[in-house]
Amino acid sequence: MRQHVNPLSRFFQLPLQLPSPGELFNHPDQPIHLDIGCARGRCILGLAELNQGWNHLGVEIRRPLVTAADRDALNSVQGNVRVLFCNANISLESWLAALPNDTLHRVSVQFPDPWFKRRHRKRRVLQPALLLAIAAALQPGRELFLQSDVLAVIEPMVALTELSGCFSRPESDARPWRADNPLPVPTEREQYVLDKNLPVYRVLYQRNAHPLPDAEALESRWQELDNPAETVFTEA
Repeated sequence: MRQHVNPLSRFFQLPLQLPSPGELFNHPDQPIHLDIGCARGRCILGLAELNQGWNHLGVEIRRPLVTAADRDALNSVQGNVRVLFCNANISLESWLAALPNDTLHRVSVQFPDPWFKRRHRKRRVLQPALLLAIAAALQPGRELFLQSDVLAVIEPMVALTELSGCFSRPESDARPWRADNPLPVPTEREQYVLDKNLPVYRVLYQRNAHPLPDAEALESRWQELDNPAETVFTEA
């Protein structure tokens, strides 16, 4: 069962200065995988064990989940993984902007909280400003991976990403959804869904060479194409 928090509440609006790669990792020059909304961090911790030549950072808005996850991360012998508490739409943009050139190689947004009603649009994790900050930090060819088990959640993420013009899908990937997960470690939510033989909707993007669009123009166009779904989400 997912326990939602409202990212627009006053408590989550305080900007946090996240540590630099040099403060987080033993080898800060390694490529970084950023997992936004990492929950208990099982995926990012597992990836860190398998891919020791990368640094792995998970960020999560639910502080109780972060405490245990980062304790495990700090016990990592390789020193290539951390899990931090923050509201991604408040604190990540400045951190991304300060990264050395071509340090960020992959960003994933996996099974975010299902804020899909129109009136909850501002609660969704992938907002235009955050997407543009990600696009600015990724060099051409670097990856953005999105997945969810709820169509009404992933469709707005896909629409926004494609509206930006900054990302392209690999020609070999199936449409509309990629058949498999390019990451070798599933999230807890993904494993739960697969165990029930339910569908998972996945899209892998690569940063292209297109320049960033105007932020205000993207926000305006995004509002025009806002997801109209008003279906009430229920979860076992």
